[in-house]
Amino acid sequence: PITDIVYDSRKAAKGCVFVCLKGHEADGHKFAASAVKQGACAVVLSDPVDLPDHVTVVRVQDTRQALAFMSAAFFGHPANSLQTIALTGTKGKTTTVSMIRSILEAGGIKTGTIGTLGIVIGDQVYKTNNTTPESYEIQRAMRKMVDQGCKCMVIEASSLGLKWHRTDGLTYDFGVFTNFSPDHIGGAEHATLEEYLACKSLLFRQCKTGIVNADDKHTAEVIKNATCEIETYGLSEKAQLRACDICLKHERGTVGLTYRCTGALDMDVALNLPGKFSVYNSLCAIAVTRHFQVPQETLKKTLAEVKVKGRIELVKVSDEFSLMIDYAHNAMSLKSILETLKEYDPHRLVCVFGCGGNRSKERRFEM
Repeated sequence: PITDIVYDSRKAAKGCVFVCLKGHEADGHKFAASAVKQGACAVVLSDPVDLPDHVTVVRVQDTRQALAFMSAAFFGHPANSLQTIALTGTKGKTTTVSMIRSILEAGGIKTGTIGTLGIVIGDQVYKTNNTTPESYEIQRAMRKMVDQGCKCMVIEASSLGLKWHRTDGLTYDFGVFTNFSPDHIGGAEHATLEEYLACKSLLFRQCKTGIVNADDKHTAEVIKNATCEIETYGLSEKAQLRACDICLKHERGTVGLTYRCTGALDMDVALNLPGKFSVYNSLCAIAVTRHFQVPQETLKKTLAEVKVKGRIELVKVSDEFSLMIDYAHNAMSLKSILETLKEYDPHRLVCVFGCGGNRSKERRFEM
């Protein structure tokens, strides 16, 4: 019997299995002997390592992939007790995940989320190091969700999370593609734009239903090798769920819009969020949650009230101007938000921005 699965040798203890992960900074194979000294009774590896004879050694092709399936089994396959939704795309994942959760919870479906904001279960927020944490953390979080009465889990599946098998170990009920644009290239991230796109596409070989943005020019490539059913949303007529008659509204202290949703669902939508990307995010949330039989009035009311921390978040400071905070962390996002706000014909637009660390220099120059 195994007491735990560990991939950080400093956390190794008696009876655990140690999984050797290869990272950008360090290789777990170098710490296997140390983990055994601390009590690990088994080691999962992909390269040969000299270890004492009493230790069980399991050699696999990819230790990250093995970790995902081991973790799912260790926590009793919690995904079997949840409806699971995974979102991938360059922009809008965090906002759309929050919208989906708000709608489902308003419809009486307790929902846990995993993403940039951490692991959220009820009122509890657990910090994570990455948008998509290691598979062990994901499976542990899902077990906690099930134990606390959740019926649904929504996760931000980053391209790196997909590339490094963090999202493996289950088949998602719904896989979602929001959009694609250049990002995460270079350094410890993706070697090329083609690799970045290929990693996004992996989700659609790991879900039952794919819900994709019909208007993004990369969608065809993303779903080219899909093994799931495909549904579409967007502004173009080819989309199965479509937004039309978009009307911007700006009053003191509020910036929002209204639009008509047609096709797979007919309803009027009002948002207290600005811009075309908010239309796409909310339309995506509708495309997902319509599968959960949430009453239309609940859907409309929730979207009209939804707010996402740090995402075009209105902060009340003065009656003389509107202040918003946004997480725009690359040139594309910054350009997008400024163009969006310009559409509202502001008397004056002031922008203060900064850059987080540990990313490529190109990102700085572009911003």
